[in-house]
Amino acid sequence: MCLAIPGKIESMITESHNATVDVMGVRRQVSLDLILDESPAVGDWVLIHVGFAMSKISTEHAEEQLRVLALLGEETEAMEEVHGYTFGQDDGATS
Repeated sequence: MCLAIPGKIESMITESHNATVDVMGVRRQVSLDLILDESPAVGDWVLIHVGFAMSKISTEHAEEQLRVLALLGEETEAMEEVHGYTFGQDDGATS
């Protein structure tokens, strides 16, 4: 199953259109190329799929989606997907 997972932008990497995003305590770089027209910024929540931010979402939507993942028991699968994001970093870049 492919998941879209909420993450919060912690820092921007302007020259590459990437950002460091916190997803349930794991920090990974994701591409912002698909949402540049939404003016993503530090502190924004984004919906992430296979290493790409697909859209900006509200804090409320992000919190609800994280609750649903937990209720469905999909947290482990979501974290496995997050660990696969490797834009410009090695496997040691997780927190």
